[in-house]
Amino acid sequence: MRPRDGRVRNHPLPPWRSPHAPPAKVRGFSLFEVAIVVVIAGLLVQAVIYGQSLVESARVQALVAQQGAVTAAVLAFRDRFQAWPGDYGNTDHAIDCDGSPCTGGNDDGLVESDTGNEDIIAWTQLSASGLLSDYYRIESPTTALPSPVNTPRNVFGGYLHFASDALWGASTNAVRRPNAKAGNQIPVEVLAEVDRRIDDGRPALGGFQFSIYSAGYDEPPVTGESRCISVDAPEASWYVPGGQANCGAASLLN
Repeated sequence: MRPRDGRVRNHPLPPWRSPHAPPAKVRGFSLFEVAIVVVIAGLLVQAVIYGQSLVESARVQALVAQQGAVTAAVLAFRDRFQAWPGDYGNTDHAIDCDGSPCTGGNDDGLVESDTGNEDIIAWTQLSASGLLSDYYRIESPTTALPSPVNTPRNVFGGYLHFASDALWGASTNAVRRPNAKAGNQIPVEVLAEVDRRIDDGRPALGGFQFSIYSAGYDEPPVTGESRCISVDAPEASWYVPGGQANCGAASLLN
């Protein structure tokens, strides 16, 4: 209550509210609690890393399996018809596409993209022969570009390719050989692991080599900080430190 003289009197603070009393102590984490937090954080990081390694391993295995299936199908076709798929011309009585003969090639021993689109026709002939599990058809004899209808794709979305060309090994290569390309859009570290598993681990040597094939899109780079291979020469290695996500490779078949 206010005193009769109207003045406000200051009452002394109780001992527990003394302005000179030391501040109350704030309890921190014990070493045991900190250790538990660190362990849990470490386990979470390990789980993330392990999950990423599982995903990458699965993609590597998928590419290995797909590349093996394609090369096996191409070689089986050649053994059966004595010609490369796409170049084979005698399809009138040998291969049935939806009740009519499949589009044929010119039987010149080469699978060419600039002569009758034989690289596109190849997938139709392979699937119509029962050598591929999926079915592909060419929309028109003049179709020149791959599409999901006429060409298979890898797990990263790049289009596969079969042709007799020089788009394998170092980009300066000028020798045309039949080859089955794994497509582009593949991370360089994945291709490096695939190469180690099925060949010699070198992008310009052996039966599995680097390819600049891009299906009309951005070519896998061979220069710059994020190139696919270390140098554009036979002694090249996969340039994993660059982290390039758009790389490609090809399996040589002859």
